[in-house]
Amino acid sequence: MKKAEIKLEVELDDKNVPQNIQWTSTDGENTEEQAVKALFLALWDAQYKNSLRIDLWTKDMPYDEMKRFFYETLQTLGDTFIRASGGDEMAEKVIGDLRDYCAHFADKMDILEQ
Repeated sequence: MKKAEIKLEVELDDKNVPQNIQWTSTDGENTEEQAVKALFLALWDAQYKNSLRIDLWTKDMPYDEMKRFFYETLQTLGDTFIRASGGDEMAEKVIGDLRDYCAHFADKMDILEQ
């Protein structure tokens, strides 16, 4: 069996606000440590049937980039759900609604041209 490791390292200031976030993966094209400004990590707890998550961003993450990050995350959640559903027709319809919302979000947040 193959194993891979994803490592997150967060440097915090004296108020526990992220200063720097680094991540590495043993199973990617680039195994070097990479700096990022934000992350969303979602996990499923099968025992308790609920989601666990970590949402972090550095204090120097620009607001315009945060808006784009949210938009792209919403879009990719739709892609992920389609793959996970195995092409379920209802999932396809619901994700169409999510795509419509993403377009609305992008328009309201003025990120379509970016």
